[in-house]
Amino acid sequence: MNEQDIKSMIETILTDMTSTKEADKNNVGPQTADSAPKEATQQDISGDVLDDITKIDLRKQFLVPHPHDREGYLKIKSFTPARLGMWRAGCRYKTASVLRFRADHAAAQDAVFSDVDPQLPKEMGFLETQTTCQSKDEYLTRPDHGRKFSDEMAEKIKQSVTPSPKIQMIVGDGLSSAAIEANVKDIIPAIQQGLKVYGLSFETKDVIFVKYARVGAEDQIGEITNADVVCMLVGERPGLVTAKSMSAYIAYKPTVGMPEANRTVVSNIHDGGLPAVEAGAYIAELLDKMIRLKKSGIDLKAAENAGN
Repeated sequence: MNEQDIKSMIETILTDMTSTKEADKNNVGPQTADSAPKEATQQDISGDVLDDITKIDLRKQFLVPHPHDREGYLKIKSFTPARLGMWRAGCRYKTASVLRFRADHAAAQDAVFSDVDPQLPKEMGFLETQTTCQSKDEYLTRPDHGRKFSDEMAEKIKQSVTPSPKIQMIVGDGLSSAAIEANVKDIIPAIQQGLKVYGLSFETKDVIFVKYARVGAEDQIGEITNADVVCMLVGERPGLVTAKSMSAYIAYKPTVGMPEANRTVVSNIHDGGLPAVEAGAYIAELLDKMIRLKKSGIDLKAAENAGN
């Protein structure tokens, strides 16, 4: 469902609501044709004046009338973005809840099927690459094609970035273009700033942007660049809570076919979870730890538990 479809649906519902509310206000019985309130016309309801329903914080929205313990209910809601306290109209959800559900579902679909703004990697100065996928449909139906590069693209990467770096950063569109557009401009500088504390760094020009990227693409890049640590920032599969969640998949000397347990993951990076700037500082700490201990994933966790 695109933005125009949502707009049309909202206008239709608001038209019905306007007629119903007018009847309730007058408190009259069945109306004749002469006494019926005039329907709102298309001109009366303009999309320019409709509030953005997705701006409502679900943790603060409370629609239950006459609750026994309002404060207790709100306290529960503060710990989760789940749709609690939505109430109903008869046996159905209230209009506001239905509209929000549809809007969030549409945003999730858009995040998956749209591409990252082509100007973003150019503005950031990233090296632009693409996996062997040739379209979004191929990317969604053939995950294996999103984990590898053609020989020509592999050579481009090899010739364009600093060889054998301590840290190789990657930005992949993944399953949410919205996540990349919302977080990358903040998290890359945050990681660079955090690494200064440990005497480490990477150049923005060496950051590789990968179109149609799956997480496994970092394994081949690790082999191509011979990096000590590879960190891939990638858009995650969106849900109804947010379409802007990004994760960082980090591995020490990754190789094609390595166990997934060798990756360390920082997830839920978005404005309603782990903020990008805070995530950047934490990722910088992890990168330093992996370089010092020469481990990642469960091996890193075991080394930490052993007090190394």
